[in-house]
Amino acid sequence: MSNYPTGYSYWQDAFARFWQNKAGRFSAQFLIILTLCAAIAPMLSPYSFNEIHLDLKNMPPSMQFWFGTDELGRDLFTRVWWGARISLFIGVTAASIDVAFGVLWGAISAYAGGRTDEWMMRICDILYSIPYLLVVILLTVIRGSGIGTILIAMTLTGWINMARISRGQVLQLKQNDYVAAAQIMGASAWRILLRHLLPNAIGSIVATLTLTIPTAIFTEAFLSFLGLGVQAPAASWGVMVNDALGAMRYYPWRLLFPAAMITLTILCFNLMGNALRDALDPRLRR
Repeated sequence: MSNYPTGYSYWQDAFARFWQNKAGRFSAQFLIILTLCAAIAPMLSPYSFNEIHLDLKNMPPSMQFWFGTDELGRDLFTRVWWGARISLFIGVTAASIDVAFGVLWGAISAYAGGRTDEWMMRICDILYSIPYLLVVILLTVIRGSGIGTILIAMTLTGWINMARISRGQVLQLKQNDYVAAAQIMGASAWRILLRHLLPNAIGSIVATLTLTIPTAIFTEAFLSFLGLGVQAPAASWGVMVNDALGAMRYYPWRLLFPAAMITLTILCFNLMGNALRDALDPRLRR
């Protein structure tokens, strides 16, 4: 239960309860610092992410190279933060597309009901049954590797979970009396959806969005590690882990920094998503 006054609005109370969660607060602070470093750190570094210095290859962390260098003498500090840019861009973009399409699909399906709901959800089931890796391989053959291919592959089926979440919320909410009152007063279906149903489902949608971002980040790193995503010399975390894997016994820092960034970023997004889910749950509000 909340320890804050009942006079607080829903969003004020949710923010207060979220900030009271130590794991959620730490995760939010870490992600803010990560975003700022991704934006600023590459510009402050004297080296570019693909600048080669063969005479300085595999240098350990030092005052000159804070994270060391790789097999081509490239500065890992700069490459790690460039990788953060790519991962955050793909994660946020893919999650935003999933929300925009999935929420509308699920809300329309639930509000329409009947055969429309049945057909729309069967389409979701069919798309969800397609092996994800097969989609990526086919798109790579057709379009080639790159960020655009990754985003298309992620969003082709990534919106389905969001559609199911929004459908479940709208199915519950549309039974309320205020929806029946709006219908009697002549409100259109779109007005009821956009002004009454979706705003009341925003808590679950925001929490699901926060948990969708780390999935997209891990997927990008995994595909880049396999060679199906971002290609070298781009500084993706997955590419860096792949490059460092064969040399981890001799030059462990090459694997340590990108792997640690992937782990911490995904962990913090998950912790923040869990904290948001609890904070936005109206049943926990006093």
